[in-house]
Amino acid sequence: MVESNGAELTEHEAELYDRQIRLWGLDSQKRVRLARILIAGINGLGAEIAKNVILAGVKSVTLLDDRKVTEEDFCSQFLAPQSSVGTNRAEASLTRAQHLNPMVELKADTEPIESKSDDYFKDFDVVCLIGASTAQHLRVNNVCREANVKFFATDVWGMHGFCFTDLQKHEFAEDVAKYVVVSKPHEKPKSETVYSTVKCTLEFPPYQSLVDFDCKSTSYARQLKRNGPALPVQRVLQKFRDEEQRDPAYGKREEDLKKLFQLRDSLVPELIPDKSFDHVFAQISPVTAIVGGVVAHEIIKVVSQKERPHRNVFLFNPDTCCGFVDLIGADK
Repeated sequence: MVESNGAELTEHEAELYDRQIRLWGLDSQKRVRLARILIAGINGLGAEIAKNVILAGVKSVTLLDDRKVTEEDFCSQFLAPQSSVGTNRAEASLTRAQHLNPMVELKADTEPIESKSDDYFKDFDVVCLIGASTAQHLRVNNVCREANVKFFATDVWGMHGFCFTDLQKHEFAEDVAKYVVVSKPHEKPKSETVYSTVKCTLEFPPYQSLVDFDCKSTSYARQLKRNGPALPVQRVLQKFRDEEQRDPAYGKREEDLKKLFQLRDSLVPELIPDKSFDHVFAQISPVTAIVGGVVAHEIIKVVSQKERPHRNVFLFNPDTCCGFVDLIGADK
């Protein structure tokens, strides 16, 4: 975890980040300024996360992606120009990303994530995986836990959004409000809100806890009834990616829907209606903006060590167009 280590902001940085300093304090902004972020998978969701993190003023952001820009990216990927079709997605996103904040160090890495050694991930303070397989999630999460690197796994499939967070043992400061009576005994009751900063610690389970979680358990039935089948849908979509080595494609809609229904019936029978898979193709821009904003905000909260983070799964439900947080694999 990054510390301020006596780092100072330049006069230009203090002016540029003035609003953020007023929002979460100078010490928190100093910690943000030292953070090194890896974003692996620069699709529409990755572009949203990169934009928000870069604007926040971190030290460096590495964009890791070995895939090429396709026409499908233009549903939501705004960092890569349309003239870049066929070129590497990370490199194509670099110029526009740098224009967002020239003070942040940016790098494009075009190698596949499988080729990276364990030590590669240990050089970052936060690792965020997008579009990864379950095996990749598990491997990188284990490396991050060994090195105390904060880990995020996030995705958008059409209108469905998801983020898993593993911060291991995370310390942060939280402002707690108290209502203090300031009126005298014979006067009309009057109170004021007084805030005090409290240091807190939370522990997070590994990604394996999400893989092992039983969506069909009776203990989870109440959450399913209240929030809908967002988590079972995520599990089916992730399984589709693992088996097909790609996400559902609109050009193969009928074929892919048939496969999704088969996976649903084998993994989570009777939990997901057919209509839940109507909008799982490509990445819809408004959803990437919402989920990307949430994930980027969580990253900033983590590196600034300010505010309570989500613990530990965020899901976006397209039926209600609302997001919610579930605690999966850990005690409350």
